[in-house]
Amino acid sequence: MQLRFVTGRPISAVTTDFRAWGCDRVAGQGLTALLLIWDHASWHTSQAVRSWIRTHNQRVKASRRGVRLVVCRLPVKSPWLNPIEPKWVHGKRAVSEPDRLLSAAELEARVCTYDACTAEAHLLMPKKVA
Repeated sequence: MQLRFVTGRPISAVTTDFRAWGCDRVAGQGLTALLLIWDHASWHTSQAVRSWIRTHNQRVKASRRGVRLVVCRLPVKSPWLNPIEPKWVHGKRAVSEPDRLLSAAELEARVCTYDACTAEAHLLMPKKVA
């Protein structure tokens, strides 16, 4: 599983930065396509994200290099169809403590340990949006 943390809130610019990072990681593994199973979160469905994906896929097709993104949108209000939902539920139970609030750094460390992923630099919101 590939995880990145965001400093700030999830917005379109952060989503496109994450997708670009993910494409680089997948391309390094020799794959040519990445299937995105997405819900209807505003940062998944925005015009900016859809435009970025379209432009990215056109660039990959023209150059015949890189990773093409295939977006599959889930029906509205259908979390049982989203394969990541059970992982979030189990992960949340494994890393949280009912008696106290964890610091952001402590939570990040626990999530990375639970999911066996390496901590990467946080994605940042662009200054003009903040």
